[in-house]
Amino acid sequence: MNGGPVIWKSCKQDTTADSTTEAEYIAASEAAKEAVWIQKFIGELGIVPSVAGPITIYCDNTGAIAQAKIPKSHNRSKHVSRKYHVVRELIANGEIAIENIPTEDNVADPLTKRLSKEKHNYHMGNSGLRLMPDWS
Repeated sequence: MNGGPVIWKSCKQDTTADSTTEAEYIAASEAAKEAVWIQKFIGELGIVPSVAGPITIYCDNTGAIAQAKIPKSHNRSKHVSRKYHVVRELIANGEIAIENIPTEDNVADPLTKRLSKEKHNYHMGNSGLRLMPDWS
């Protein structure tokens, strides 16, 4: 919100995914549900007028984005549990938008994969996190 993260979470998924596309699709679905809940909560408080409109969910997996935007059955995704398809409904209702984010701009990467020190520090700085020695 206002250019910064509101919440982030790293956890083991409840479902075993058969592919990275499926794992990212499941994560996008969970993120979408959380984002809509937060938007409604903040909206009910009535103190942040910029909370109206669709929330953008960023995903770095084009297959997961296609699966969310184009609801058709694919051979590799036909076994995905229906509960994760809520992301399609939220997109159709205009509550969220899902967009691709290139790896070089994905500030969540330090939480999910190994990066060079320079790239790690770059992303951590862009996400608002700092090393403890920099707390002066």
